[in-house]
Amino acid sequence: MCGEPPFPRDRLAGIGDEAAPGLDGQLAALGRLGWGALELRSVDGTAVADLDDGTFRDAAERVRDAGLDVVCLASRIGNWARPVTGPFADDLAELDILAERCHALDCRYVRIMSYPNDGLAEPEWAARAIDRVGCLADRAEQAGLTLLHENCAGWAGDRADRMLRLVREVGSPALRLLFDTGNGVPHGYDAFGTLEKVLPHVAHVHVKDAVRAPDGTVAYTLPGDGHARVADSLRLLLETGYTGTFSLEPHLAFRPHEEPDARDGTQDPFVEAGRRLERVLARLAPYARPAAVPEGARR
Repeated sequence: MCGEPPFPRDRLAGIGDEAAPGLDGQLAALGRLGWGALELRSVDGTAVADLDDGTFRDAAERVRDAGLDVVCLASRIGNWARPVTGPFADDLAELDILAERCHALDCRYVRIMSYPNDGLAEPEWAARAIDRVGCLADRAEQAGLTLLHENCAGWAGDRADRMLRLVREVGSPALRLLFDTGNGVPHGYDAFGTLEKVLPHVAHVHVKDAVRAPDGTVAYTLPGDGHARVADSLRLLLETGYTGTFSLEPHLAFRPHEEPDARDGTQDPFVEAGRRLERVLARLAPYARPAAVPEGARR
């Protein structure tokens, strides 16, 4: 590491509620890292879209006072708790609220997924998921936003061919892909191989790492210590001209969507993971190839 220049910190962000439930802890963790951007998902256990107006205004002011940009709002649209047979009105309403909040935060990106199945045959599941994401993308485009589909839950969550079909059939500049380096380990697929196939459509990156034991249990690790080929993925992105943000989601302090009561307020594991990510990226920086900012990338 000696002699290696640091990776530009203006390209690093963190999903705040991975560090602490409250905004004070989230801002403190990013302050300790010296990073300039936050990805917002929840505050004190409440999703961004569910915050009352006064609480949201206060949060937005505190983020601005801390000198941070908000690079993405991580929504619940199409996620593991919202199957494709559920009420679509919930997702439309959430997007409408997040559109207003994105404008207030000068943020362009909203993270979505593509709807878990609920007993439908695959062709019907596919048709409904694509139709819903298409409707959402139309609404996002009208609002000047870009939806980022994550390789996680839903019809297109774990297969490159479905991700590519989703992007192709929706056919909107308001739909891009979010690649999470670590999701392949818990979901049982080759994330690096997926990245190789969908690379031109990736506009945002989450970084985590994990190991899977012989008994199938999964444990999360510092970036680079697990089975997710984090360094390989980041190198490939840099070599091919990715100019977007790397957003830390280490799943080490706690995972709000899985462990709502496991909140001790500490951000040390998050900060440790952030320092490790900086070191990994610093080693990979010589491989970075300058490129034009892709359509829909962070302003």
